[in-house]
Amino acid sequence: MVNLVLTAPLEKAVATDNLEDTINYATVYEIVKREMAIPSKLLEHAAGRIMTALKNAFPELQETELKLSKLNPPFGGDVYSASVILSETYS
Repeated sequence: MVNLVLTAPLEKAVATDNLEDTINYATVYEIVKREMAIPSKLLEHAAGRIMTALKNAFPELQETELKLSKLNPPFGGDVYSASVILSETYS
């Protein structure tokens, strides 16, 4: 499961109502889907790849927070999920 918060300047999109002036959520979805299709041993590694790919695709990003969860992890107990949260502020 992926939870994602992206912070970017949105003033232009508010004024223009043009998709080109904001973060395209369909593109975000495709980036996350592509990165999640790559096998990884660690949630941290997959999360880092997603964050790097998003920043490369959307240089206007100011901040990203990503929570990546593995449902039913193989812990040998009744555990719903294990998660990692990465956040980064870009200057």
